Amino acid sequence: MTFAIAPHAIPGIPVAGTDMRFPVHRIYCIGRNYADHAAEMCSAVERVNPIFFNKPADAIVINNGDVPYPPATKELHHEVEMIVALATGGRDIAVADALDHVYAYGVGLDLTRRDLQSIAKAKGNPWDTAKGFDCSAPVSDLHRVSEIGHPGNSRLVLKVNGELRQKTETDMMIFSVAEIIHLLSGLFELQSGDLIYTGTPAGVALLERGDRYHAELEGVATLEGHVI
Repeated sequence: MTFAIAPHAIPGIPVAGTDMRFPVHRIYCIGRNYADHAAEMCSAVERVNPIFFNKPADAIVINNGDVPYPPATKELHHEVEMIVALATGGRDIAVADALDHVYAYGVGLDLTRRDLQSIAKAKGNPWDTAKGFDCSAPVSDLHRVSEIGHPGNSRLVLKVNGELRQKTETDMMIFSVAEIIHLLSGLFELQSGDLIYTGTPAGVALLERGDRYHAELEGVATLEGHVI
């Protein structure tokens, strides 16, 4: 096949302990997956109709990377999340089979232009400009299930400039990893290379130019970064 212009490189995330990279196909995110965060956003928790949205695959920023402060916002917010990377996909995946599709886990930030999101929510508009901007998906190296197994209840923490901002346990998620995969596969045909952001706890707040952040999924992965 001959392309009319040079194709873009495939975004890739380092796989811990190897010289390999995980090729990112799509990035799926779930909103309001911790009750305390839903409450701080004055939003209802919905077990029936979870909120999903997407980020571009090339929005990733790998570990220790600089994050440029995005345009068109004065309210850049951090949202720390457990990350799930899929080795295989499919449609209508049963909850009981969902974890068989997971390749690795990590930790990341769902960066949000909160002012743009608030405007979109007030008008009933999509969140694309608030969530899917350049460099909006910092992510750690990925740690393979074959090496670490599936994490049980893990502590999820974010510090900014050494100050604790967010802290939770992953068993506080409203939808489990298996349930998220099941629900997504009823809406999309999931594929190898898909990345899932599994929701954030309370404590979301401003990031400013010059801030340094440290995110940790205890016993699994850490993420460092700098807003420039």
